Amino acid sequence: MEAKEINPNIDRNEKVISIRGLKKAFDDFEVLKGVDLDLFKGENLVVLGRSGTGKSVLIKIISGLLYGDEGSVNVLGKEVGTLKPRELDALRLKIGFSFQNSALYDSMTVRENLEFPLVRHAKHMSEAEREELIHYVLEAVGLAQAINQMPSELSGGQRKRIGIARTLILKPEIMLYDEPTAGLDPITCIEINNLINEVQSRFNTSSIIITHDLTCARAVGDRVVMLLDGQFQREGTFEEVFDSNDERVQSFYNYNFID
Repeated sequence: MEAKEINPNIDRNEKVISIRGLKKAFDDFEVLKGVDLDLFKGENLVVLGRSGTGKSVLIKIISGLLYGDEGSVNVLGKEVGTLKPRELDALRLKIGFSFQNSALYDSMTVRENLEFPLVRHAKHMSEAEREELIHYVLEAVGLAQAINQMPSELSGGQRKRIGIARTLILKPEIMLYDEPTAGLDPITCIEINNLINEVQSRFNTSSIIITHDLTCARAVGDRVVMLLDGQFQREGTFEEVFDSNDERVQSFYNYNFID
């Protein structure tokens, strides 16, 4: 997989996420040791790191599912740690969260899974408008034919696509992808990588992609940061991040068997 081409649509004058001095510990284990991070409008930012290094903790803090011990987390102009519950709920509607396991309701059809957030959060929409939007996001992820299927009838890659469609249905400004290619075969991984780039282009999203898959990182990342020992130690293009003699960086690269 070739590295992603330079994206001319990124606005580096507008930060949709700005994090400064973020620290988070669980008992005596310090996961994040004062990290700084910016996400620019229209950008796909990849956060690389081994399992247990705090990648998923980071995006949970961004979405207000966890709180940092120190530092500031500003999302779309709002300081997350100071928001009241209703304000936080309103902010979360602007953030699409793609979970590792797709987080679909097993007892609902694909249509019902996609309709659920609309019924809850877009009560002004008519049934016809909801139906049109459901068909639109399913077409966007290439699964229009699956509308009446149950999640159990879908492959892992298809469930991942439906999960992404459900996050897109509320038209979020920010997408957070947690290990989007985990557990998928190589061909399906390529399809998901292509979909992440298509979502960025088609829906004008700004995204953080949490992964330890270097093929994914190289294919979707406009910029890559590497989380090592609780801090971001490397930042730049994929090639810049791995142009290093640091043994921690090289061992990570070699483990992924990238040609």
